Amino acid sequence: MNEADATIAAQIRAVLTAAEAGDGTAPIVEAGDPVLRTETRPFDGQVDDAELARLAEVMRATMLAAPGVGLAGPQVGVSLSMFVAEDPGARDPEVAEVRQREPMPLRVVLNAAYSRASAEDVAFYEGCLSIPGYQAVVARPREIELTGTDLRGGPIAEAVTGWSARIVAHETDHLSGILFLDKAEMRSLATNVSVAKFWHQPSTQKAAAELGFSLPSGMVM
Repeated sequence: MNEADATIAAQIRAVLTAAEAGDGTAPIVEAGDPVLRTETRPFDGQVDDAELARLAEVMRATMLAAPGVGLAGPQVGVSLSMFVAEDPGARDPEVAEVRQREPMPLRVVLNAAYSRASAEDVAFYEGCLSIPGYQAVVARPREIELTGTDLRGGPIAEAVTGWSARIVAHETDHLSGILFLDKAEMRSLATNVSVAKFWHQPSTQKAAAELGFSLPSGMVM
């Protein structure tokens, strides 16, 4: 095992040790830590199947406790190309329709990559567990093609649409050292409190009009 892979193995074991010593979750790394800006390495047997499965369990528990709908390896201090995602969907029918936010069952993806599968972009507020307290509007493709492997090494190649595509793209970006603010409309940046107070609408049209930023051309709500 080379030095880089040995470092990843040590990072994974540190996360598992911390989870076992505590409540089963891991500390979430916040913006400013260089691990969030480091290109991850693909999974290539750095740990055995049992440790990898345990890491996935800890990441899911950490994500749900936060609470959040996605978590990538770097967010728990592991420079491994891996993320977990799970979304209960939107309770409000109008929000579900406008944002195409349907329930997404748990997925664990290794060595993830995505590409645009639709010419249409949609822009909504999103946040990040590594940048607590803030949200901003990010334009992302309405549909993407996700590739990668599952925990058993089986291939993943599927189209992901709507809000699920946003989650998957956000988490996959983490694997390349990209944070959502790198792609955000910075005039839209707001605290969680301000988003709840001023911009608690299914679409982002009102926020765009009043804060002075543009939505993707042809975006229909």
